[in-house]
Amino acid sequence: MGANERRKGRKGGGRRARIEARSSSAAAATPGVDRKVPCFELLPEETLELIEHNADLLLEEIGVEFREVPEALELFAAAGADVDGERVRFAAGLCRSLVTATAPAEFIQHARNPERSVTIGGDRTVFAPAYGSPFVRDLASGRRYATLEDFRNFVKLAYLLPSLHHSGGTICEPVDIPVEERHLDMLHAHVRFSDKPLMGSVTAPSRAADSVAMMKHVFGPEFVDSNTVLTSLINVNSPLVFDRTMMGAARVYAENNQATIISPFVLAGAMSPVTVMGTLTQILAEALAGMAYVQLVRPGAPVIFGMFASAVSMQSGAPTFGTPEPSLMLLAGGQLARRLGVPFRSGGCLCSSKIPDAQAAYESANTLQMSALSGVNFMLHAAGWLEGGLCMGYEKFIMDADQLGMLSVLLGGVDTSANGQALDAFREVGPGAHFLGSAHTLANFERAFYRSALADNNSFEQWQADGEKDCAMRAAERCEALLESYEPPPLDAAVDEAVSDFIARRKSEIQAAGA
Repeated sequence: MGANERRKGRKGGGRRARIEARSSSAAAATPGVDRKVPCFELLPEETLELIEHNADLLLEEIGVEFREVPEALELFAAAGADVDGERVRFAAGLCRSLVTATAPAEFIQHARNPERSVTIGGDRTVFAPAYGSPFVRDLASGRRYATLEDFRNFVKLAYLLPSLHHSGGTICEPVDIPVEERHLDMLHAHVRFSDKPLMGSVTAPSRAADSVAMMKHVFGPEFVDSNTVLTSLINVNSPLVFDRTMMGAARVYAENNQATIISPFVLAGAMSPVTVMGTLTQILAEALAGMAYVQLVRPGAPVIFGMFASAVSMQSGAPTFGTPEPSLMLLAGGQLARRLGVPFRSGGCLCSSKIPDAQAAYESANTLQMSALSGVNFMLHAAGWLEGGLCMGYEKFIMDADQLGMLSVLLGGVDTSANGQALDAFREVGPGAHFLGSAHTLANFERAFYRSALADNNSFEQWQADGEKDCAMRAAERCEALLESYEPPPLDAAVDEAVSDFIARRKSEIQAAGA
């Protein structure tokens, strides 16, 4: 991470160290944000009904393909759908009725540390890191392929940063580990280096089964059988296709009562129509079909209405982020999920920028704010995203986490208690004086106003004396300090041994099968 370079010019560290100590303690982590700010209702009732009607038409007239998933075709046929080869057409309202009949409006995902368990749904928002990048970047080394060490670093950072409530899943792809085995090392890292909730593997049904089996070693078989300890990301092959890999993983998790995020992955203009209404119609139809399948596999299995919607440049075909149309889709998507009565997932701090610069900040802020206002319950890609998701940035991770802390305060709303009303302060200070030394200020100053660990609010002269560092440089220093201070959460030795033995056995079996 270039520690020596970043230590140069470090001055005035006492104040920043105190800020970091207040804001980086893993013990200060909260199990999600209990939002007090209402969601933004973008579309009127008649427009939402029109989208729902059009989604029903899409499901009935065109249908959805389930490729090489015979078990899905059998379940849908038994439920009354029209199955023609691998194409399934649904009568109006069929998918919706299957979902609303049994899918829970909210559920608890249990963490290894019960104090970090989260409730997904309702008025709560859970922040999880970005997901799936093959590359990582930091100021010292630039862009490179991710390794297992990088993966472990990001798990540690997610554990240490209180604004992240979830350990995430494939935070980055450790390409130094064989594809067939890396899910085991990633899950092991989540278990060893964090005690927050985590996501399971979905790259093959067998890897989903490994994820569930490993959690049975961590939590105990009986607990896993009756509780949700994993959330998983099931992407749709938009437009209107589910494949065997995703559906196989979804079935494993549903059978074991583990949560699935049924998430259309849409780049509007390429994978959906160029219009907001058309894209929303497709997203709702795809999500309904996937969630209906999960409920047929196991009624009552936790499911999340997922949505990843961006746009492509009509000039180059490249994905774009932070633009107005996907923001409108986010706001409307939250409304559709609430009408369906299931939790809602979307991203996060999304951007196209290759480095943590002004473009990254603007695009990420646009998506982050709209995600919050839309009522997202599970915010994936909340920290670290660069380069359209191809890269995880160390500095970006820290910068995004700082914004999540601010957003948590915003979503917490206004304190209307007696302390919040501050009448005692008015009575003490009176006209013409200041509040800096008042009893009310002294009693509240440690908690008054969000204190960024990154923003520089000093004078120009002090900033210059401190080394003229920009935000990315300060984030690099904070990242280094966090990793240097990391201490793993307690892990029962018998659990660690059982998990390690399971991984060794499974790797041996995988290697033997591939020989």
